[in-house]
Amino acid sequence: MNEDILKNLEIIRRRITSACTQSGRDPDSVKLLLATKTVSPDRIKIALQAGQTLIAENKVQELKEKYEALKDVPHTNHFIGHLQTNKIKDILKYEVSCVQSLDRLELAEKLHQRLLLENKAMDVFIQVNTSNEESKFGVAPGQAMELVKRVSELSSLRIKGLMTIGLLSNQSDKVRDCFKLLKALQQQVIAANIPYVAMEELSMGMSGDMEIAIEEGATIVRVGTAVFGQRIYPDSYYWNENTEIK
Repeated sequence: MNEDILKNLEIIRRRITSACTQSGRDPDSVKLLLATKTVSPDRIKIALQAGQTLIAENKVQELKEKYEALKDVPHTNHFIGHLQTNKIKDILKYEVSCVQSLDRLELAEKLHQRLLLENKAMDVFIQVNTSNEESKFGVAPGQAMELVKRVSELSSLRIKGLMTIGLLSNQSDKVRDCFKLLKALQQQVIAANIPYVAMEELSMGMSGDMEIAIEEGATIVRVGTAVFGQRIYPDSYYWNENTEIK
């Protein structure tokens, strides 16, 4: 089992390098984030000890459960799931350095208030629902700019980029459209030159569509299944989606 994780990591690294080469990009411009939902701390440690440093959880409960086992192994923890406002304290307690799933002003304001209380600041990505599916979280593309502007006024939140899940589909053109839209939104935000906003990162692409995402400008790809193996439930369960994967 340990060897499988190491072998899979090597395959993913090659896929990233190959996709970057074909797109005329530097492979170092794309970071691998390991989505560790349902993965035990022992298995996560194998990946961390193999040189991976960036991991992320979808659910606060899993963050809590794994914290003690992983806290002494050097790594950076992002949060990529739907964050409820009553879980904000836990996010800070368990040392999440970035919330990639900031999708509404209420959450931003409450996160800001808590950070001020604790005299802290945090990196955030604005999550955009590029597939326009009712089952997905994320701000609507047409409202993304306004949310960026409002969040930029909150001094404890450092906007670093955008995140999307994209369409879970085997129709690559439709998947690509989601990633193209996120890239276009990034360029619009950059052109608006909003104070205190950085648009360095595009977090998009997962195990099945990471090559397309890299071709369209992803700087972070979120990979779980292709490294740790299939889970009991499909990805849609962990993204709080109700629709079937088509």
